[in-house]
Amino acid sequence: MKIAWLTDPHLNFAGIARAEALMTQIKAMRADCLLVSGDIGEAHDLEGWLGLMSALACPTYFVLGNHDFYGSSIAQVRALAAEITHSYDKLSWLGACDVIALSAHTALVGHDGWGDARAGSMATSRVMLADFTQIQELRGLSRVQLALKLHALGDEAAAFLAPRVRAALSTHQHVIVLMHVPPSRESAWHEGARSDEEWAPFFVCEAVGVMLLEAMRAHPEKMMTVLCGHTHSGGECWMAANLRVKTGAAVYRKPALQDPLIFL
Repeated sequence: MKIAWLTDPHLNFAGIARAEALMTQIKAMRADCLLVSGDIGEAHDLEGWLGLMSALACPTYFVLGNHDFYGSSIAQVRALAAEITHSYDKLSWLGACDVIALSAHTALVGHDGWGDARAGSMATSRVMLADFTQIQELRGLSRVQLALKLHALGDEAAAFLAPRVRAALSTHQHVIVLMHVPPSRESAWHEGARSDEEWAPFFVCEAVGVMLLEAMRAHPEKMMTVLCGHTHSGGECWMAANLRVKTGAAVYRKPALQDPLIFL
């Protein structure tokens, strides 16, 4: 099984010509499916970019990234993603899906995830993301209120994924978890190094990482691969002997596929 993987393409910056060239490249790969780990565009043009992907011959499974909510709200964009999932046969937002059986050996689950302000030092960080002005639910919050909201978003991701991870592990030998935000500080690469105290609060979804570790410790005979992006710097780490995290690299205006993934 050959899987094409795309993360952080930011197609709104790339433009239609580069986006179409990317779709041509994906078609030439003859992949069994395409996985997209978020930051596809922004709220106002997300449906158009997803519509472009829906024309691919293979199924496309996607999660949303923080940029996909820019200019709107988390609730509204997620509702749109769920509606799009029902409108296109080959396009699925994993935030509205249960376990996807990619093969008898490999299952897929996913969620957008969020930097949940638990890694690093939120209290001393001077980082101000555009998220805090561009996304309705994060706008105008004090630093304490923002930390609590980010905690809640991380907890929501973990709560969504936990039963799906358990179900997938009960039926498949290998589980792929697709998410936008890395699940551990070790996997949150930034400019060639792991994220520092200032950036880690916004680059790591620790609630999901803790949940995944617990799940895989309970199933030492199974294997999990997490595919994520968000930081724009690539890297790979092993959170446990059976839990691998691959973080994809990305460059604005130059959307590119990650190396193809081959699984049973």
